[in-house]
Amino acid sequence: MIFDIKKLIKDFSLSELRSGMKITAKELVNKKITVQFPEERTPISPRFRGLHALRRYPNGEERCIACKLCEAVCPANAITIESEMREDGSRRTTQYDIDLFKCIFCGFCEEACPVDAIVETQIFDYVFIDSRQGSIMTKERLLKVGDNNEKAISEARAEDAKYR
Repeated sequence: MIFDIKKLIKDFSLSELRSGMKITAKELVNKKITVQFPEERTPISPRFRGLHALRRYPNGEERCIACKLCEAVCPANAITIESEMREDGSRRTTQYDIDLFKCIFCGFCEEACPVDAIVETQIFDYVFIDSRQGSIMTKERLLKVGDNNEKAISEARAEDAKYR
């Protein structure tokens, strides 16, 4: 009986509402931390895994040697590689596709690559153009991303090197 009376007093005095309003009042005077996204950017970790890129050597030759380790290690089977031998006896890719709808951005492809050819950049704001075909990153598109962002990729790799 005494418990019921205490509960009734608590319910009618709206104590939960008052405690919630107290929290709201405190937050009204606190400094706001809202980021206006397109104009302002928050810092990104050097280990962030975003859009993929294929890198080139400083002499302009693509790094990928078509060992297909990235294709084998990919848990989502998102990578497709075809290769052929060149006149000098080296093997290079003719097709290197990554289906971003399948990709889970785990970074295994990056870890498996012996020549640091495939990397995941810090680019996170990208869109697929027109159709599902836009989600497939072809060799040309991957090389273009790598060429356009080589400086940022190198800086992020250098910063992350102490943790590898």
